[in-house]
Amino acid sequence: MTAALAQPVTIIGAGPVGQSAALLLARWGVPSVLLDQRAARDRVGSKSICQQREVLDIWAAVGTGQQIAAEGVTWRTARTYYRDRELFNITLADPGRSPFPPFVNISQSRTEEILDAGIAAEPLVEPRWSHRVIGIEPDRDGVALRCATPTGPVVISAPYVLACAGAHGDLVRAELGVEFAGDSFADRFLICDIAANLPGWEQERRFYFDPAWNPGRQVLIHPCPNSTYRIDWQVPPDFDLAAEERGGGLDRRIRAILGDVEYRLLWRTDYRFHARCVDRMRVGRVLLAGDCAHLMAPFGARGLNSGVQDAENAAWKLAFVLSGWAPPGLLDSYHAERHAAAVENLDVTSTTMRFLVPPSEADRARRLAVLDQARSDPRATREVDSGRLAEPFWYVDSPLTSPDPSRPVPVRPPRGATPPVAPGVLVPDVPLRAGHPAGTRLRELVRDGLLILTASEAPDPGLVIGWARAVTSAPVRAYSMAALSDELEPLLAARPDEAWLIRPDGHLAAVLDAGDERSLATAIRRCLALPAPG
Repeated sequence: MTAALAQPVTIIGAGPVGQSAALLLARWGVPSVLLDQRAARDRVGSKSICQQREVLDIWAAVGTGQQIAAEGVTWRTARTYYRDRELFNITLADPGRSPFPPFVNISQSRTEEILDAGIAAEPLVEPRWSHRVIGIEPDRDGVALRCATPTGPVVISAPYVLACAGAHGDLVRAELGVEFAGDSFADRFLICDIAANLPGWEQERRFYFDPAWNPGRQVLIHPCPNSTYRIDWQVPPDFDLAAEERGGGLDRRIRAILGDVEYRLLWRTDYRFHARCVDRMRVGRVLLAGDCAHLMAPFGARGLNSGVQDAENAAWKLAFVLSGWAPPGLLDSYHAERHAAAVENLDVTSTTMRFLVPPSEADRARRLAVLDQARSDPRATREVDSGRLAEPFWYVDSPLTSPDPSRPVPVRPPRGATPPVAPGVLVPDVPLRAGHPAGTRLRELVRDGLLILTASEAPDPGLVIGWARAVTSAPVRAYSMAALSDELEPLLAARPDEAWLIRPDGHLAAVLDAGDERSLATAIRRCLALPAPG
């Protein structure tokens, strides 16, 4: 979509966040060098398994989302139990008509394989393994990275760096001088990947409070491809996995859930969860993303999913800056938006962890009272927290968003419900008219630049796009909602004389009077951090 640049962006870390960033930059015509300190890909265990609909949609833009969705196990129902009774279940909704399910379960290792295949077919991405970053310094034109390699030290210069170095990116954070404040939870968690035949469990996520086979603690069970399952147990702080295996305790744990069903243990590990966030996600020409910027408990699947959304946010903004369509100040909004997203995710997951692992006797007593009441009172289930599932963040307070007083900022709806669309919110997906030259669905259309949608009584889109192109040289298109789909105008609750300005990541930037050229120009300048005229 833009001419390739002479000097590539450098990405530190070839996990899913770094891989996604490289492919997304390439989609904009921006080359990248993808560094990783490992000698090769290590395919161990399931790790992050829940890939959310909006992340599948991001991956679809680079040609991998359809395969990840097809290979993953689709689940739409999440059940929560207390001891031997189901308290509630939720069926996940779709605000539009996406071709992707709410979640699929697939191992991180397999996701990385699919992304690697996309990278291998992309000439604008150059992976370099065995490159351990040992220094980060500004230079005249960008950033210089000092790397240790098997053949000796090398220096790599880049106009910008995206740090996706993961949870163990301590050196990167230290070199940048960012704080990584937060907490660690005392209780440990045991994870096992097993292969077994469990009819009826194949398409549901199950969460158990205080089951007989893990009294006083929790168990989470997720289905995965090829009749495999991921089981997470909360275990005491002094849990010893090696001793558990030697004494047969691990087999007994698994048998308590499965009974006499035959199974194979594929992988196991135990670890402690952390809740941490950097104080800055932009340091000069370096942007931090994923676990390198924020760590959170996995209940709700907000880790990898939010990291990929970091990558998308960074990619389109870097592309616009490097192509001359926006000033470098646009990158300030990366911190403003994605740091706020990380804070929201940490608030949600930390609240969940306080319910799962009560920090005081008073909290423990409250949890027990809530669970006991929920067995007979459906209203009490609203207080039961087994993890609010990942959702896209809303950029309602972003410096790029133009508020609409007639559309107040929505609140997060109850579990399983969908919100109204307002500036800052991600627009829902809908199929476009068969054979329409713009593509097959709305989310494909938004990712090629700025998009303006006009309602039924608005001026002709040709006039509106002329106004827009007088403001920006960035890719911009305009369409009538009715020309795209009969569903679109009622789904968005668009008023007849409105124009909707949508960002390249699908978030609504502004709703305005379609006949007001000045308002459109102001909204575009705000969306791209362009200076006011004169």
